[in-house]
Amino acid sequence: QVQVVESGGGLVQPGGSLRLSCIASGSIYGLTAMSWYKERELVAQVTSGGYKNYGSSTNGRFTISGDFAKKTVFLQMNDLKPEDTAHYYCKIRDLYNAYGAAIPTEYWGQGTQVTVSS
Repeated sequence: QVQVVESGGGLVQPGGSLRLSCIASGSIYGLTAMSWYKERELVAQVTSGGYKNYGSSTNGRFTISGDFAKKTVFLQMNDLKPEDTAHYYCKIRDLYNAYGAAIPTEYWGQGTQVTVSS
């Protein structure tokens, strides 16, 4: 079994910051990428090779960082705006499924709510 757990969401005023955290555990054999989604829209992704890409809505305000050895990924969110309000999900990609078979598999967490409001 694989578990993906997010934390760090909350209520923040416009212009404020939040840092989301995600930790994965369980039968993970070949972690290749970790990502953050706003609902189903890609916010940011980091690969095991160090490549990072961001969704257009971030406009340089968000930074993703990942520790593949610890199976953790963070999203630093600065200058938050009301339109950033959403449920944010963490997704990981493994080259293998939970049984060790070479079948690329993605796992999602339950998400964490971010609300930006004055």
